[in-house]
Order: sequence, then structure tokens, then C-alpha cells
Amino acid sequence: MPEIPEIRAHAERLETLAAGEVLKRFEPLSFTALKTASPQPSEAAGWPLRSVGQRAKFLLLRFAPPGGDAGAGAVDDESSQRTHGTADDGRASVGVSMAGGDEPGAEPTGNGLTFVVHLMQGGRLRVLEAGAKRPRRPRDGLARFEFESGLGLLLTEPGTQKRAGVWVLAGDPIADGAVAGRAPESADTASTAAAHPLAGLGPEATEVDAAAMAELMAAHPGRLHNFLRDQRVISGLGRRLANEICHRAKLSPFAPTGRMDAEGVEAVVAAIGAVVDDSLAAERQLAQMSRSAERPSAVHSRTGEQCPVCGDVVRAVEYRDYSVNYCAGCQTSGRVLADNTTSKFLR
Repeated sequence: MPEIPEIRAHAERLETLAAGEVLKRFEPLSFTALKTASPQPSEAAGWPLRSVGQRAKFLLLRFAPPGGDAGAGAVDDESSQRTHGTADDGRASVGVSMAGGDEPGAEPTGNGLTFVVHLMQGGRLRVLEAGAKRPRRPRDGLARFEFESGLGLLLTEPGTQKRAGVWVLAGDPIADGAVAGRAPESADTASTAAAHPLAGLGPEATEVDAAAMAELMAAHPGRLHNFLRDQRVISGLGRRLANEICHRAKLSPFAPTGRMDAEGVEAVVAAIGAVVDDSLAAERQLAQMSRSAERPSAVHSRTGEQCPVCGDVVRAVEYRDYSVNYCAGCQTSGRVLADNTTSKFLR
């Protein structure tokens, strides 16, 4: 599944290409594509695309009336920096909004609509060039954005399980409170998950400093690899980045977060920043979103290969649906983790 680097880089590509384009129509091509009943996507017809942002594993396409406020979608470089990153590297693109980039207590914009897109495992939001053929039922097509200029965006997902989708939200969900696990105060608990897909998310992984990470680990004891992938605790990371972060931090994927010392916490925070930066730099070199096999990794999906750091063999703990990759030489003082969920080797 695409993670922070892939989604963030794709948001930048789409904003560069389509910002300012006027929406002609949004067309669901599958009954599973549109996840919300109100507002209607047609309300955005005739409005320009103000920005394309990213929150965790979601793309945010923000439309507003001509002359209207773009809301919190356009952020300056300073407000979109990671709390643990450098201030002048220019990594955050204008319009790519981060969880911590908006002022606390920002008022709801009440202006425009945000189309929230989740690609799930194999979904893609593909560019349709002006003048290109538009099959009525494109292969794997779930939804389509058509712009007045002839440009288009096509949401696709291969396979029979169509889980990718689009939510249409009024205003800006980040500025309006659906961020860092907070739902808008007007939303009842039962409807929050369906109406506000961002509301249950933890803070963006790249926005968490060491102090906040220590608090999160203490509040959510468990194995480090599971902690990193739990979107309700910290968001935007998946299996590949969790494997790579544990390896970069030189910590066992089974290290207990509830007993993590300050050195370990700082190592995790630094590893998140470094791994995301490396992946983002690689992703930005591509014209379109990478395939999983193209993404940089030292241990992920490299079972049996040589660790590029210490030369030991990369191993895996196999589960029914996925594998946890690690290097015993780098991460567990040479100890091999038992290939089941009851391994006694926790450090």
C-alpha cells in the first residue's frame, strides 16, 4: 500500500499538473467508489482545483469557488515542516498540507469541497491527457474527474476487491478539525468514520517529535512493528516503512514500546525521518507513482539477501498475510526471532 512518501510525492505531481483546472464533473464509475452521500460532488462543478494535499495515506483534492478562499490547503514552507526536521530544506511543497501545519483552533473554512481519496493496496489516481480516449467503462476504473480543459484524473484499482474510494467533505477537513484523531464537534461518534475518514487517524508520523513519541509509546504498549503500523496511533506508515524504520533504528520489530528508553525513542523518531526522506527523494524522481518493487529498501521483501549494513542475512517472521523482515546482526544482537507470534526475543 502506498505510504507517506508515495502519497506526498503524488500530491505534488498532481498539484503541479492540475492546480487551477476547473472541474467539469466528477463521475463515479462503480457503486463502491463514492463513500459519502452529502455533499454532492456536482456542487464542485465549475470550481477550480485549489490544491492537492496529503494526510497519512489519503490524497486531498480541494476545490473552491472562483475567488473563494482555498482554506488551509496552501501552506507556507515554515508551517509544513516536521517538528524534528530541518527548517530550510524546502521538502514540503506548497499545497501539500501536513497534520501539524495548521494553526490550532483554526475556524472551519465553510468554503469549497475536499475530495478525499484513498488508494488502498493497488489503487492509482492516473492522469488522463486532454484529447485522450475516454472509454465509458475504463478497465479497473472506479471514478473519474473531468476538467474543462480536457484534462482528467482516473481512479483505478485492479482485482475484484474494490476498496479504494472517494469521500466528499465540506470545507477543509484538516482545518475543520478532522485531524490527529479529532472529529468535528458537530459530528456524532457513530457517523464520524464514514463521514470523516481522517478523523480517527493518529498524528502524521513525520510530525511526531521524541517527547510526543515517548507519550504515544507509553500509552500504547506493544510490539514496535505493530505500533508503527497502527493508523490510530501514528499515521502514514505501512509494512515496508515499519520494516525499514526498525532496521534503521537498530531495534527489534518485537521491541516493546511500553519499555522503550529515551535512546530507543529518539532512534525511532530519527529513523522515521530518514527513511521517509530517502523514499520521498526516490519517489520525486519518478513521473508517476512507483510500484512496490521499485521502492528503496534494505530489508523489506529481501528475505535471504545480504544486509547492506552488516552483511548478515535478512530474515523474516512469517504471518498468514504478511512478513516482518529484519536483520539479526543489526537489530537483535544476532538472535533469530522465532517464526511465530509468541517469540520470546523482544529486544
